[in-house]
Amino acid sequence: MIFYCPCHSLSSYTLPHLSHPTVPPACTDDDVDLEQLVNDMNSSMESVYSTQADTHHHMLRQSQPMHIQAVRCLQEEQHLRPASLPAIPNPFPELCSPAGSPVLNGSILPARTIVKVWSEDGAGKVVEIPADMTARDVCQLLVYKSHCVDDNAWTLVEHHPILGLERCLEDHELVVQVQASMSSDSKFLFRKNYAKYEFFRNPLNFFPEQMVAWCQESDGSIPQSQLLQNFLNSSSCPEIQGYLCLKEPGRRSWKKLYMFLRRSGLYYSTKGTSKEPRHLQLLSDLEDSNIFTIITGRKHNAPTDYQFCIKPSKARSDCKELKMLCAEDEQSRTCWMTAFRLLKYGIVLYQSYNVPQQRKSNLSPFSAPVRSVSENSLVAMDFSGRTGRVIDNPVEAQSAALEEGQTWRKRSQRMNVLGSPSPLHPSSLSTVIHRTQVWFHGRIMREEAHKMIIQQGQVDGLFLLRDSQSNPKAFVLTLCHHQKIKHFQILPCEEDGQVFFSLDDGATKFTDLIHLVEFYQLNRGVLPCKLKHPCTAVAL
Repeated sequence: MIFYCPCHSLSSYTLPHLSHPTVPPACTDDDVDLEQLVNDMNSSMESVYSTQADTHHHMLRQSQPMHIQAVRCLQEEQHLRPASLPAIPNPFPELCSPAGSPVLNGSILPARTIVKVWSEDGAGKVVEIPADMTARDVCQLLVYKSHCVDDNAWTLVEHHPILGLERCLEDHELVVQVQASMSSDSKFLFRKNYAKYEFFRNPLNFFPEQMVAWCQESDGSIPQSQLLQNFLNSSSCPEIQGYLCLKEPGRRSWKKLYMFLRRSGLYYSTKGTSKEPRHLQLLSDLEDSNIFTIITGRKHNAPTDYQFCIKPSKARSDCKELKMLCAEDEQSRTCWMTAFRLLKYGIVLYQSYNVPQQRKSNLSPFSAPVRSVSENSLVAMDFSGRTGRVIDNPVEAQSAALEEGQTWRKRSQRMNVLGSPSPLHPSSLSTVIHRTQVWFHGRIMREEAHKMIIQQGQVDGLFLLRDSQSNPKAFVLTLCHHQKIKHFQILPCEEDGQVFFSLDDGATKFTDLIHLVEFYQLNRGVLPCKLKHPCTAVAL
């Protein structure tokens, strides 16, 4: 028979002064001394109890806190864990990492949130959206609900009336997160912005050569594709440089400084135009800030009207944290603001720019054929058959409208030849038919026309028509070209009892304003560029 000493089970105490009894390896019944074995066991147990009592008395006598090394204990536990037993996974990993826990860090977002969006005319629409819905998805939803023409130019605008700031949300931004950082007086606007991705199509119009540092080091011949590639490549992203006026904090004065915009942030030089690191001072980083347009005019006593602002993402209504800046002209302001977006988001903007092309092959739920906002109460009908039908195909509806317009013009000319009363009399349909178009805005002031053009992007070919303030029988074409807003008067002229409209003193005449706009959308004529983008006001 083989005996094992029971005191081996006490090895986990690992006490240094504990002497283990010598156990005979194996022996027969005749050689075992049972009395000696029992005595050894009793002496071992008494030694253990006395050691524990001394340790407990020593801890009570010192009465001092002990530092528990959690990492060391965990490593020892993993080292002593039997290899045959698998590790038990933590069922609540988020409770062990407060940085990634939505409960502990206070950033938990509801599954669905109510968002209210306002239109230009002051009307609002309430939509319920999930927490992961982007600004592009919300715009698609509003386009579908409001029956607007979807040309991928619609945007959500973050508007702060008290601060006098606003910016267009990027398509990939989560609307719920942006709303959580807004104050109670702020709101979302639904508006067009044709310049959202225009710099991808014409980058040289947005980035003047003298403002791009990389251009100063080259020979001057910069292809558009190479410039765009450098802006999207994080390893060789060029910096923007130039003079800006900075509003001094707590004062109404402005200071002109030479600044540099890099991926790491916006810097200004403390010594002229020096780029040496010891002369550069960080003004604002790009990661935790957004760039806004100032809409309060010269309220801040700025030297020019081309103001913009850098606002920290966490700041809600504190004006002290705002960095108020002022550019020399509109082109330089557009360059600074566009470069800020590119340097902050990089390739994400280019991916958002390519989404509409990819969506053509894979239609989204909100891409159903829709009508213009100015025709919400009208539908295209076909009465060529025995019963009328609604034309759902937008291409067919547009073709039918053009055919009907040509037929109407031919019929009016034939009536004039036969001597019948002309429908083109100043009080007839030709003077009011244009009021149904999205590009006509009626009796608005010159300043209001400027504001609408600026808000919707200031790209080449952005236009609107309005009533003339000086001549009640004339109209005005407001057109944007090279980021400058120009006005052209449309005068009526009469010939053989018929009224025409002309932009060039009668050299080119049109029977109505719709015919005039259609002509200049295809031909530049006397204008600096073709009419490309109608300035539209949506009604939600």
